[in-house]
Amino acid sequence: MLNQELAREMAGKVSEVLAMSPARDIEKNLKAALAAWLSRLDLVTREEFDVQTEVLARTRDRLRELETRLARLEADAAGVDTADDAGR
Repeated sequence: MLNQELAREMAGKVSEVLAMSPARDIEKNLKAALAAWLSRLDLVTREEFDVQTEVLARTRDRLRELETRLARLEADAAGVDTADDAGR
């Protein structure tokens, strides 16, 4: 029981010391500098990336469907043209 209280008290004191140390200020400054540098880059969040990946996949599927449909229409049109030519 006494050991647990002592451990908690020591952990609290260490946290206080670290919170007041220059290392904490350096960490804050580095984080701020890194955040400012990253904000200048043209980055997207993972969520935005995943959404755009899904949109691209749906667009590719639709393109394949349209290409297949166009090929059928062209084949049908070629078949009609061939039949018209044969009748002449």
